[in-house]
Order: sequence, then C-alpha cells, then structure tokens
Amino acid sequence: MNKMTVNLDMELERMLSMKGGKGEASYVNNSQAQAQHARSMLHPLKDALDEVQLNSPDIPFVIADLGCSCGSNTIFNIDVIVEHMSKRYEAIGQEPPEFSAFFSDLPSNDFNTLFQLLPPLANNGCRSMEECSDSNSHRSYFVAGVPGSFYRRLFPARSIDVFYSAFSLHWLSQVPDIVLDKRSSAYNKGKIYIHGANENTANAYKKQFQTDLANFLGSRSKEMKSGGSMFLACLGRTSVDPTDQGGAGLLFGTHFQDAWDDLVQEGLITSEKRDKFNIPMYAPSIQDFKEVVEANGSFKINNLQVFRGGSPLVVNHPEDVAEIGRALVNSCRSVSGVLVDAHIGEQLSDELFSRVEERATRHAKELLQNLQFFHIVASLSIM
Repeated sequence: MNKMTVNLDMELERMLSMKGGKGEASYVNNSQAQAQHARSMLHPLKDALDEVQLNSPDIPFVIADLGCSCGSNTIFNIDVIVEHMSKRYEAIGQEPPEFSAFFSDLPSNDFNTLFQLLPPLANNGCRSMEECSDSNSHRSYFVAGVPGSFYRRLFPARSIDVFYSAFSLHWLSQVPDIVLDKRSSAYNKGKIYIHGANENTANAYKKQFQTDLANFLGSRSKEMKSGGSMFLACLGRTSVDPTDQGGAGLLFGTHFQDAWDDLVQEGLITSEKRDKFNIPMYAPSIQDFKEVVEANGSFKINNLQVFRGGSPLVVNHPEDVAEIGRALVNSCRSVSGVLVDAHIGEQLSDELFSRVEERATRHAKELLQNLQFFHIVASLSIM
C-alpha cells in the first residue's frame, strides 16, 4: 500500500532532503560527482581559510557545514578545514586549538547515516590530523548535528569561525506561490521546473532566490565571529537568461519533464497534479549572487567566480548506455526523489523514474557529452 501522499504546499523544511539510507538511489551512493567537484575547489577553499583570524589556542575553533546532507563528502571537507587551520597555527609556533564541527541540514536530513560514517574521536589529546594519523581513521574534532533551515538563525551570536556550504544554496526555501497559482501570469503551466519557462515564472524564482540568500547572509552576519570567513559554492549558470538553467535544466527540464508528461498522457496522473509539482531550485548567475551580497552589505567579497564543475554522471564504462541511464536516474532521484514520493506516492514515483531511465538510456551519448554543471564559488568575510 502506498504511503499517503502530501501536497507540495507543505513546508519544504519538513520534507526536503537528499535521499537517505544506503540504497542504489541514495545520496550516499550518488554523490561521487559532488565529491570530485568539491576536491576541484580546494584551492579557493584554502584561500578563504587563509582569511580567518587566528585566535588564542585556548579558544575552540568552530566550523559549521550548512547543508551537510548525509554522505562522506562533508566529513572530507571538515577534515580539510581542520588540517589547514592546524597547519596555520603550527606555522606561527602555536599548538592548534580544539576543533568543533557542526553538521547542519533540515530536520528531514538522514543524520543517522551521516553519524554512522563518522570515524571515532581520537584520544582526547589529539588536536591535529598529523597526531591522528597513527590511529586508524580517527577524527580530531568534536561534532554535533544542528537541524534547521539555514535561511534562519542556527547558532548563537559571534560563535562560528568558518562557515562552509557546498551544493546547497540553489535549493530554495519554497516554490514561489505565484508559480503554482493558475490566476497568475507566473503560473508554470505544463512544467515542473524553471528551465524554458516564461519570463514571469523566471522572475518569481529569481526573486525567491534573492530573498532566501539575503536571509541566509543576514543570519550568518550575526553568527560569525569577528575575523571569520565563509566559503560558499552553489549550482550556477553562465547564461544571463534565468530560464536557461544550464546543467540543472538538462537534468530536470528535459527527460525528467518528459517523464511527467508521460504519466499525464497515460492517464496515471492529471495535468493539474503535474502542474502542482515544481522543483524548488534556482541556479543563479554570478551577477545574481553579487547583487544580493552587495545589497546585504554585511560581507566583503574576497573571491567570486564561476567554476566549471563537470558532469554529475560518474560512470565506469562510458560506452555502456544502460549504465549512463542508471547513473542519470539515480542522480536525479537522489536529490528529488523525496519530493516526488511525497507528491505522487512511491508506486507512481517508481513509474516516473523508470521512464526517466528509459529516456536517459536512449539519449545516453548526448547526456554524457552535454550534461555539465557550473558552480558559483564565493569567499566572504565580515565587513
């Protein structure tokens, strides 16, 4: 029996998450591309960390990963930050402080899987990655989970040294109401994403992104310590046209869109049911991002660039069209499956993603060649 379906007008905060667990379509098993992209950004990350003011080693150094999800990528990123900051203290002849890491995401996130992936804490005196290297895969920092939306306050004032957020800020706090309103000129009729939508729909998504990012920056400006730094990376686009969402558009605006249309044409769902579903995601341009930061006025931009991330498809045999089809559907399902399940139920969700896989398999070579992601990468510090 299917679980009871819910409407997407329920607060996204209560249900939005990457697909949990450790199954084939889980985020844990479909975030290798994100791992590759994050590793390619280590140089700008370390540049951002070099902007952090070093305090007394008697004061714990606090890191927060916002939008941590549930895979091993977040653990790798925290390890990089701890190791880099430890070396900075050692370079000036000081013993590194104790480190504390907050893993934060929405309450629906699979924190259990994340915590199971964490290595044990090293002996209490271990303060650096080098000291932990003799012990078999231990961590040198204390951890805690912080559930909640990063579009609101999460931490006490002036408590965080480094904020890190990767592949999360393109997720909106909500689908703009007018996009789902039949009476509105921004009604996204016949579509489930902004890609290829009309100008009014695109402007509604852009306005929602601007509001959300402004709220994000306002909260972080209160929580960051003086002398702290923030490293942000989110899905972005190179086109000035917001209806051209680049890689995200190819992921959600083509075969995924067509699969929804299949369900309508086959009478499995109504067109109204399809039109009430929209992906709450917006890939900003570098100008979109810059305008919000400058209007907020709390942060100085140390670095802002468009970064070529590459393909979200990680395949071992690029000549195997079936493997490419599975990779595409698993990538798509790992980030949107929870929303689809909630909207149409698990049985129809299986039908939908089966059609996505069929279509992706037929267009495998085109997808492998053209599906490329770009990211907005920013390093910010308090003004």
